This record gives sequence, structure tokens and C-alpha cells, in this order.
Amino acid sequence: MPSFSPPAGEKCIKNCNFSGFHLQNEGGFYIIRKAPGSGLGAVESGDFQERRNEKMHDMQDVISRLNQSGKRLSKGHRRIAEYIAQHYDKAVFMTASRLGESVGVSESTVVRFAAAMGYEGYPQLQRALQELVSHRLTANQRFEMSNEMDPSAALGMVLKSDMLNLRTTMEQMDNRVFDDVVRRLLSAKAIYVMGLRSAAPLAQFMGYYLNYIFDDVHLVSSGATDVFEAISKLREDDVLIGISFPRYSSRTLEAMRFAKRCGAQVVAITDGPMSPLKDIADATLTAHTDMASFVDSLAAPLSVINAVLVALGLHRKEALSQHFRQLEAIWETYEVYLEENRQDDYKGGAQ
Repeated sequence: MPSFSPPAGEKCIKNCNFSGFHLQNEGGFYIIRKAPGSGLGAVESGDFQERRNEKMHDMQDVISRLNQSGKRLSKGHRRIAEYIAQHYDKAVFMTASRLGESVGVSESTVVRFAAAMGYEGYPQLQRALQELVSHRLTANQRFEMSNEMDPSAALGMVLKSDMLNLRTTMEQMDNRVFDDVVRRLLSAKAIYVMGLRSAAPLAQFMGYYLNYIFDDVHLVSSGATDVFEAISKLREDDVLIGISFPRYSSRTLEAMRFAKRCGAQVVAITDGPMSPLKDIADATLTAHTDMASFVDSLAAPLSVINAVLVALGLHRKEALSQHFRQLEAIWETYEVYLEENRQDDYKGGAQ
């Protein structure tokens, strides 16, 4: 059982849970145990066990740094470490300034604390903690993290968070996997796009534009038709795209497993290597969605979907160009869009 010894004579960080694991102080050592109800004792695939081990290693690294902080850091830094351990569900999405206010230290002290723990800066420490706990936070926990925020700061916070998610997604994107997903879709006989709950708008957007590129595209979402009825005709030459982010839709996972049993290929669009979708999919595109709010950040997933659509369009550019010429004639005939001369008519009528 992995353990870490706290510095002699120093106050130990209290017990806490980290994403399915429990950090417990027993006889002067911090012991990592499986948290009750985490389900980690179940039989897991080799790939999932490997990712779980990586997760365990990452958590050990964070906790080890917290444990080691006591002896070599100032009193203010130790207070930060203890606050993170006791209130991780709030701390992981706090800005350095907000964390400093909660602990009673300055923002610069929080930044120096992250550097003293071996991180390049506070954003790197924050990201390491977010990876450990974000997929287990309830909607109420996520709401509580943001309900003390000044409403006037919401715009800047959300835009900065979206920019960070986009940058992190771009840095971590595997171009080979991206090309593989494009290839699978180009060779598919039929494409099914599934996204439920907060992922439904992403699936609708993707399905809308895939219909311009391919002849046989199906949108699978909650509605009058059960999802299994919608995918009941899946065959070996088809592809199901499953889109889901924390807290993952169990229905989407079930549909992906059904598609695998039908012999169809499965592509996942989700948030990272620990996502349960990755364990089922043949290929997985990841996009970061971290947001200190009950609202999901969908900027990065939408951007990844945009990139897939653009790549597919470039592969089918001649056929797509002809298709758009035909559509333009139809749109013009039936006045689907507001043309410039008609805009002038509307403006004149409004005067």
C-alpha cells in the first residue's frame, strides 16, 4: 500500500478523498485507500487499469508534495496545503487570488506555494488537482464553487477559462488519433452521432454539418424515440460517435457498448484518458472542459468538432462544392436566407 511520511514534528494534513481514493492518516503516515463506493474493486480492462495506475501515480505525486510541504515551507504555505486537502472540491477551481483570500494569505504567497511544490506556476498545480477530482463533482458542488464569485467577474473568468481549455486541448491533441478519426468517418457507410444532456447541442451541431458531407447521418438524442431504437440498424460498416463529458451519461456508454456488439466502429469525444468512454471507443478525441461553475465549458469540444468537420470537408471538397452550389440555388429560390436587397426592404418597412 503506498504511503508517505509527514515531516517529523509537523502538523499532519487531515484525511480527505481524491477522485475515488481516500487519503488517511494512520500512525503518522498518509495511506492511500480506495474510497467507499468508488467501485474501483471491480474487474477492469488492461487499458483501464493502466490509466487508473497513472491516475494513482498522479495523485501520489500531488499528495506527496502536500505532505512534504510541512517542513520546508512557511506557515502560510502549510495553511494553503491544509486548505487544499480539506476543501479540495472548492480549491481546485479557485483562482490564486480567491484561494489566498480563503486561506488568509496574499495571491503572491499562493503563487510561491505552487512553485515551492515543484510546479511551474499556480495554473499547473490547479490543473493537476482538477484532473484528480473534476469528474466526481456533483452539480451542487460545482455550483457552490462559483456562488461566491462577484457577478461582474464572471465574463473575464469564463473567457479566460475557455481560452485555457482551448490551449490545453491543442497542446495535448494527438494528430495521429485525429487523422484516424477522420479516416474512419470517411470510410463509414452510415454515421450515428450521439450526445445526451449537456452534450446534446454538440451532437446536433456535428450532425447538422455532417449531413452536408455525407448521405447517411443519424442524430441520436433524447426524444420520442428511444436511443436504442435509433441505433438498432447499426452495422459493421457504420460508425457511432459518442459525445459525453463529466458527469458522463450512462445511456451514452450503454449505446456505445451496444454499437461494439453490433460490430460497428465507435469514436468518442470526451475530456481525457480517464473518461469511461475511452475504454469502449476504437478512437478517442479529447477536449478539456474545466469550468468553476455548474455550466460546462464546451468551447474546446466544439472547436475539436469544428476541426473534424473542416478536415472531412477538405477530403470531400469537390463533391461538397457541387452540393453547395445546388443548395444555394434552392435557398435563393425559396428565400431561405435574408438577402441584402431584402434587408433594405425590411429596414424600410420598419421606418
